[in-house]
Amino acid sequence: MRSMPPSPASYQSENYIFDVIVDMVEPGSRVLDLGCGNGALLSRLIEERGVKGMGVDIEEAMVLQCIQKGISVFQGDLDEGLKDYETGSYDYVILSHTLQVVHRPKQLLQEMIRVGRRVIVNFPNFGYLGVRLKLLFTGRMPETRDLPYKWYDTPNIHLCTRADFLDLCRDLGIPILKEITFRRGRILKGPLRNVRSTEACYLLKGLTG
Repeated sequence: MRSMPPSPASYQSENYIFDVIVDMVEPGSRVLDLGCGNGALLSRLIEERGVKGMGVDIEEAMVLQCIQKGISVFQGDLDEGLKDYETGSYDYVILSHTLQVVHRPKQLLQEMIRVGRRVIVNFPNFGYLGVRLKLLFTGRMPETRDLPYKWYDTPNIHLCTRADFLDLCRDLGIPILKEITFRRGRILKGPLRNVRSTEACYLLKGLTG
């Protein structure tokens, strides 16, 4: 899922997002990273937090890269759900840069809060002002640093805004423990974050948390 070759902007995005995610995770935790890609985030969590990590990715090339790094990984399709994982079997379930790629994000989020005591999710905010203006003035799907793909070649099939995600969590009764929004790599605070932020990251409470 996070396995599509990222653009240079995506690498920059992952660096600051990964800093935030690493800070959210308690040392020694059990971590399941969904759409783990080449294992970059898990590598940091193992090295800096001493976690017991497991990755899941659909792409064989990404799985092989994880194996080469000594990371435990399973090749699987997130659209098939997490039925093989027991309730509360992980302290953290992470979905980074992947929510907008899956076919059934609502169902996956419900499964994540079942499996994990805590859930971490981040995604590009389609409500960002720059995105709105590009759509308004060009009449075309926007291409930005955080959304660098052509409309016909994008892995992003369920783009959402910060407000959309907050609505979904409310509808599902999922408590939000922490919200961090960003604008081009810097933490953004204050009002109108649905308009001003390019990306958002959330720490959610799981069913057994």
